[in-house]
Amino acid sequence: MCGGRRSLLQRTISVTNWPLSPVRTYFVEDNPTIRENLIATLEELTDVQAVGFAETQDQANAWLTGHAGQWDLAVVDLFLKQGSGLGVLAACQERAPGQKVVVLTNYATPDIRARCTQLGADAVFDKSNDIDALIDFCMAG
Repeated sequence: MCGGRRSLLQRTISVTNWPLSPVRTYFVEDNPTIRENLIATLEELTDVQAVGFAETQDQANAWLTGHAGQWDLAVVDLFLKQGSGLGVLAACQERAPGQKVVVLTNYATPDIRARCTQLGADAVFDKSNDIDALIDFCMAG
């Protein structure tokens, strides 16, 4: 398989809480270039299917809570045009058990990681260093 990625069978076996395919993913990222590249990368290398995006905390909270059964994964940046990813995490605390929320930020300090975890993040990834780990997370469920 290209790039040494796991086979479809291996990915299917490792998925536990998400539907087999696709992983309906909502993106909270205000930088259009980063958002478009991230979506393209995850859709190409994993079973992620983008179902929408927001550039602000209010937009994200409205969509994620208003479409509670229509997403499996939310990928959230911390610094947004309005509000923050921390506010999005707080709004997602009542999500269904199979729904995952991860943070993708340039500011993945130990304090930020701890705060995100306290607010219910399933994982925190650094935009500069952890893209492969995010891909692995999306593949493993």
